[in-house]
Amino acid sequence: MTIELMLASAKSFVFVLAAMLPILNPAATAPIFLSMTDGASPTTRALLARRIARNMFWLMTGSMLVGSYVLDFFGISLPIVRVGGGLILASVAWRLLGATPATPDSRAALADAFTPDHAYRQAFYPLTFPISCGPASISVAITVGVALHDVKLVMSLARMGGALLALAIIGVLLYLAFRYGEHFLRLIGEAGTAVFLRLTAFILLCLGVQIVWEGVRELLIEITSVSGHLAIRANF
Repeated sequence: MTIELMLASAKSFVFVLAAMLPILNPAATAPIFLSMTDGASPTTRALLARRIARNMFWLMTGSMLVGSYVLDFFGISLPIVRVGGGLILASVAWRLLGATPATPDSRAALADAFTPDHAYRQAFYPLTFPISCGPASISVAITVGVALHDVKLVMSLARMGGALLALAIIGVLLYLAFRYGEHFLRLIGEAGTAVFLRLTAFILLCLGVQIVWEGVRELLIEITSVSGHLAIRANF
């Protein structure tokens, strides 16, 4: 029985790591984090990186464990979550695309304004949600959480243990990417950084639109299915 539990835990670890890491993708969101915290001191960025990684872990854990029950309680479907979250993500990406490059004077002003208290308020929204883990990752986490459940409580606990370990490792990777991503941007220079940030923001915008479209498509399929059932009943 112990070997079976260990095997189940290892399988869920690999499953969650393979499913969640490409969706969360810390390397892709690190430039957005650096752009939105332009002017912050290294200490403040380190504080933010820790808080965002911690918030991501708890948000994904909550989505896996109770996400489906919360949505059922409020009568909210996953397509609606995708539409709402995708709109927020696209809105943030649009603002990043239209942002003007920071001058030395504006950076100095931002450095004075971006205090640890300010960072604390922004740590969850928008830096954790929807930048670091958006509606797509929440939807995947809810789906993964449903797949990890088992009729045996001990087996479910073993699978959840492996899943939480995978989330913890992703949190560490997220922290490292946010904490030390600035060193990579220094290597490509100021012009390369500007191009890279705009490209990342555009990809984020496309991702938001894609999430909205997936939600709308699922809603249209549900509407078509309901209409078909009503038409069949009407014929009888």
